[in-house]
Amino acid sequence: MENQLIELAYALDTFYFLVMGAFVMWMAAGFTMLESGLVRAKNTAEILTKNISLYSISTIMYMVVGYNLMYPAGGSGVMPDLAFFLGSDNATADVIKSGGEIYYSGISDHFFQVVFVATACSIISGAVAERMKLWPFLLFCVFMTSIIYPVQGYWKWGGGFLDEAGFMDFAGSGVVHLCGAAAALAGVMVLGSRRGKYKDGKPQAMPGANLPLATLGTFILWLGWFGFNGGSELIISNVAEANAVAMIFVNTNLAAAGGVMGALILAKLMFGKSDLTMALNGAIGGLVSITAEPLAPTPGLALMIGLIGGVLVVFSIVMLDKMKIDDPVGAISAHGACGIWGLMAVTLTGGTLGAQIYGTLVIFLWTFIVSYIVWSIINMMFGLRVSAEEEDEGVDLSECGLEAYPEFSKSFDGGPSVYPKK
Repeated sequence: MENQLIELAYALDTFYFLVMGAFVMWMAAGFTMLESGLVRAKNTAEILTKNISLYSISTIMYMVVGYNLMYPAGGSGVMPDLAFFLGSDNATADVIKSGGEIYYSGISDHFFQVVFVATACSIISGAVAERMKLWPFLLFCVFMTSIIYPVQGYWKWGGGFLDEAGFMDFAGSGVVHLCGAAAALAGVMVLGSRRGKYKDGKPQAMPGANLPLATLGTFILWLGWFGFNGGSELIISNVAEANAVAMIFVNTNLAAAGGVMGALILAKLMFGKSDLTMALNGAIGGLVSITAEPLAPTPGLALMIGLIGGVLVVFSIVMLDKMKIDDPVGAISAHGACGIWGLMAVTLTGGTLGAQIYGTLVIFLWTFIVSYIVWSIINMMFGLRVSAEEEDEGVDLSECGLEAYPEFSKSFDGGPSVYPKK
């Protein structure tokens, strides 16, 4: 009877784990919709291609090497043992046990973790949109998913030196979101800004083509975040864990709502308008902010953490524009600035400020420096940027050979494009 109960708990926990992983996988659709809505129409097909391709690359490379680097059979705490392919002798692909009870298998854990690394890559996709070549970006994704992300993930979640130092990051404000934002920042700095974005030192508006789609993408991300944070509790088969998951859902939802209102109110005060794009990024910022510790705060505190995240998004977007760091979708601000805030907010309910600052600096510096080197090498070898003519025409045609909205860019009688070649 006891064995049957253990097996039932194992089946329930594994099912919960896989469903939460599927929720996080659905975030790939959210990022795709958000980014395609915030770029201009002539760059939509390329951003769609990037997102479905980066998810596929993440899946393959994380199976080949990434998971085993992040969760190795051994390691020094700084460098994990290297093993190739999930299920190899040096990989954690067997049943994971704790206290003599089976919780979940390494196979289900691999699925749950791979959708996290895809999230980190999606952050980069939006920040470098509208002027980067497709295949150099995908090449960077290979390095990101197989080395850059898994190594810093091992330092915290795989039992490395950040974990030993007391650094706390429950679901990935640092490991996922700050990591993705740091890689995106490095890429933007190597790549440069879009043509016409800055005139006489002042940023020029380049509105997205489809705000309804961007809003839908944000709601999809909001939904997926319940899997992102709730699934990180790992199990649900007892009363305490079920209640913990319920609290995580409540706090995650409140933080997102607080982020929206914080960003929307500040945008109204600063610009005199209720900027939808700021509200959308406010939702993301609130979600990122609560991700480092979604269980410990009270619902009221979770709301305030999210609200501060939404305020930070607006200030960060304005600051980056003044620094001429061109991020078309606000990804660096929503995931980077709010990722840092989320890690610091952990100290409101536990942890130490020193450990949180230490972990934040390590993740940022590792990811930024290595990413900058990889971006620079790819740029020297293949070039990152499309030509000025291709950028003016839109990267859809130069990179994908088709347009997402052909009826908008061509007359109904098959006439010339409204983006004529020079």
